[in-house]
Amino acid sequence: MTVPGRRSSTFIRLLRSGFTDPSAAARLLDADALAAVRADPVLLDALGATADPDLALLGLVRLAEAQPDGELPGLLDTLVSAKPLRDRLLGVLGASEALGDHLARHPRDWLGLITYEAADLHPGLAEFELGLADAHDPVGLRVAYRRCLLSIAARDVCGTIDVAQTAAELADLATATLRAALRIASAAAPEDAALCRLAVIAMGKCGGNELNYVSDVDVIFVGDSVPGADEGKALQAATRLASHLMRICSETTVEGTIWPVDANLRPEGRNGPLVRTLASHLAYYQRWAKTWEFQALLKARAVAGDEALGAEYIAAISPLVWQAAERENFVADVQKMRRRVVDNIPAAQVDRELKLGPGGLRDVEFAVQLLQLVHGRSDATLHSGTTLDALHALAAGGYVGRADAAQLHDAYRFLRAMEHRIQLYRLRRTHLVPEDENDLRRLGRSMGLRTEPVVELNKAWRRHASVVRRLHEKLFYRPLLDAVAQLTPGETRLSPRAAGQRLEALGYADPASALRHLEALASGVTRKAAIQRTLLPVMLGWFADSADPDAGLLNFRKVSDALGKTPWYLRLLRDEGAAAENLARVLSAGRLAPDLLMRAPEAVALLGDPEGLQPRTHEALEQEVLAAVGRAENPEAAVAAARGVRRRELFRTTAADIIGSYGTEDNPAEEDHGALVDRVGGAVSDLTAATVAGALRAAVHSHYGDTLPTRFAVIGVGRFGGHELGYGSDADVLFVHEPREGVDEQEAAKAAQTVIAEMRRLLQLPTTDPPLLIDADLRPEGRSGPLVRTLASYAAYYRRWSLTWESQALLRAEPVAGDADIGAGFIELIDPLRYPMEGLGEDAVREIRRLKARMESERLPRGADPTLHTKLGRGGLSDVEWTVQLIQMRHAWAEPGLRTTRTREALAAAHAAGLIPTEEAQILDEAWVLATRVRNAVMLVRGRAGDTFPTEARELAAVGRYLGYAEGTVGELLDDYRRITRRARAVVDELFYGA
Repeated sequence: MTVPGRRSSTFIRLLRSGFTDPSAAARLLDADALAAVRADPVLLDALGATADPDLALLGLVRLAEAQPDGELPGLLDTLVSAKPLRDRLLGVLGASEALGDHLARHPRDWLGLITYEAADLHPGLAEFELGLADAHDPVGLRVAYRRCLLSIAARDVCGTIDVAQTAAELADLATATLRAALRIASAAAPEDAALCRLAVIAMGKCGGNELNYVSDVDVIFVGDSVPGADEGKALQAATRLASHLMRICSETTVEGTIWPVDANLRPEGRNGPLVRTLASHLAYYQRWAKTWEFQALLKARAVAGDEALGAEYIAAISPLVWQAAERENFVADVQKMRRRVVDNIPAAQVDRELKLGPGGLRDVEFAVQLLQLVHGRSDATLHSGTTLDALHALAAGGYVGRADAAQLHDAYRFLRAMEHRIQLYRLRRTHLVPEDENDLRRLGRSMGLRTEPVVELNKAWRRHASVVRRLHEKLFYRPLLDAVAQLTPGETRLSPRAAGQRLEALGYADPASALRHLEALASGVTRKAAIQRTLLPVMLGWFADSADPDAGLLNFRKVSDALGKTPWYLRLLRDEGAAAENLARVLSAGRLAPDLLMRAPEAVALLGDPEGLQPRTHEALEQEVLAAVGRAENPEAAVAAARGVRRRELFRTTAADIIGSYGTEDNPAEEDHGALVDRVGGAVSDLTAATVAGALRAAVHSHYGDTLPTRFAVIGVGRFGGHELGYGSDADVLFVHEPREGVDEQEAAKAAQTVIAEMRRLLQLPTTDPPLLIDADLRPEGRSGPLVRTLASYAAYYRRWSLTWESQALLRAEPVAGDADIGAGFIELIDPLRYPMEGLGEDAVREIRRLKARMESERLPRGADPTLHTKLGRGGLSDVEWTVQLIQMRHAWAEPGLRTTRTREALAAAHAAGLIPTEEAQILDEAWVLATRVRNAVMLVRGRAGDTFPTEARELAAVGRYLGYAEGTVGELLDDYRRITRRARAVVDELFYGA
């Protein structure tokens, strides 16, 4: 019976020793098996020093209770008298529940931790082979494997070996296990073993001597016949041996499993033969292999079976690995591989992914392997399959900055140590950081973090992941700057040839020019050059993520030259996290946005303002333009000021569009493409309206002062009136006026025509700005009719002469500038025409259909692919818009929602009114949005308008990137466009033509 107050004292002592459940720990200490040592203070202190004292004590009690008769005193005596054994045994029991289970099942295996000699402290492959030598079946192999694993874990948790040595020992143990498994398989089928030669090639982390506690062991099998044997039969025998080897390691027995043996890295993957001859391997790699396969072969190492055959394989494939960077598709493959693939990671797990998440182990490994492939062809010191050794060699050769390499080295070791400890707990293959507080506490304590293990662990993990994320791109580019800047005498640098090789591998088509730009930007000891050297490693990575890295770098140099003496420019890029990435995206996405920025470089400030990319309202734009026009001394200066506003706002719109379409590291690409299209259309239309209003004010003021003899309004039609202008669209308009009281009608008409002529002259003055063409061809009688009419003249024409197509054109008429009352009067006049009471008659419907069919056959440019023409092609803009407009003219008299100038808004209203089924409405909307985005993309990329996809490869790739298609997938883009518009055309045939 416990003396009153004594339990409290024990409870407090256990709590202070790190036990989270002191009551349960006290009960375990009272177990009969520990009677001889429970009062020994050394034991309690040793338990408190483990990663999880509660787990260690439970494991110790289970081990003690499982001891064979007469052997318990030996365990307990050694435990309290031998510190090395005590630290090893309790350290393992406190870090690994799975190894605690193993010791409870095999209670004499603790004896393997007693010896403390040189070979035991740092065993090699020979010692592990000796440890597995007595295993003659899968069960025995598992027991022996766990016994060896126990010794590795003991050295690991006690700090006898570091994380790199642990990984190397685990790889040696895996090698010994593969050899033992092949020995067992050969003994089971001696006739097969006698018929063939079989070599086992380790790949992945096993091949690289950097294995985890629990990981698939990747292998490739190479077979051959013994002299005099039939090759076909020999390969069949080798395949049976290889399959048996895999089962021996992978299958679950009463002692569990060891690890899966994965042969899917072999030629043709799981679809290819399990065993091939060396000649067959070489034929595949020389003809069919992809870049990632050569990247995987970096770690190939012969580990088991026929040593001579394994050595022949390594000697034969090595030259192919180091020539991979010269392959035709290397750059495109690298572009794809560099882009993070986290789509398959569940969203809830991304932040806990130690291997594949942002700033994870894969980032380091990929960066190192890519640099090895690029530079290893001319530098044999880089030919290592071990990540940390290769990183050290890259730093020693000047291919990676020494400071960067040191930071990456420390981060990688920390992340690998976390991975080891997470897997060691239950010996399960996982790369997820646990969420449970107790698991995090155990993990933190196992990493040596004892004060506040959970807080300290999360802080250290985030810090190291941030280092990896930050350095992942800089690793590629900072040595390029060191090569051109040459600031530190005596330090090893990239040679010009090596720098060119790296730039070429990362997608730069003209490495020599790129290096000249880098030299111009980063050379020297000025503060400006120092900031550029900080910015450029990241900027170069963002440029490389585009379809035209060379243009991005060239444009960055131009902007930097223009703003180099402006104190805020480099400070903005350095200090405002989003500004630099936004600028890189804009400068490398095509010609239009950089051209706009070059004419007004100060607009780069918009990229650092959180609100800088939001479109401005029509009212704010018109107010600014009219104020600028009012301050000008003459009409030319007035329109120049209006154009200046237009230039800046076009840049704002294009930049927002590009950044929204590409996405950034912190903000993914906009998923609602319809919202992007609406934003661009609205912003460009509002900006055009404000510019027209400014030109109108300047024209009136230059000829008539403050008051024009007639009241004058500009009506937007087509895409202008529909708020759907693209970057390259003309402004379709109608002009209307009403003479002021007492003014002669002819005088008023002359004044209106004078103002129109002056507006057009001013807007067409030679300039470097994008042109704004005013097109009035949709007016009554077209080019043969007067440019401007009174309301009464419009009414008389429409009453007597108007054709159905003219009423259809008026569906998108909306006042955009000038006298608001006159504009409203015009809308009141045309509403009965465009929304006819009781809808269109059958004759009118037939006329519209006939006109559309004629337009399809006559207006499509000669030689144009009708499946890819965005405006007049199958399922393109014209198809969708005419279908929607026909519905408006037939039903808007009864459905107020259809009375809108906007295509998507009218389509949604038609669906809401039950006039278009849901699926058909979605198909039409998707096609219209896609065609509109393609037109916008073409203008952004080429700097000039176009209705078809570019034919030049880089331009087409840039259009694809804007639309969300990765490098090398433009074929998918064109296929998707054809598929989407084909479906839309089927809906048009049904709804428009009544097919």
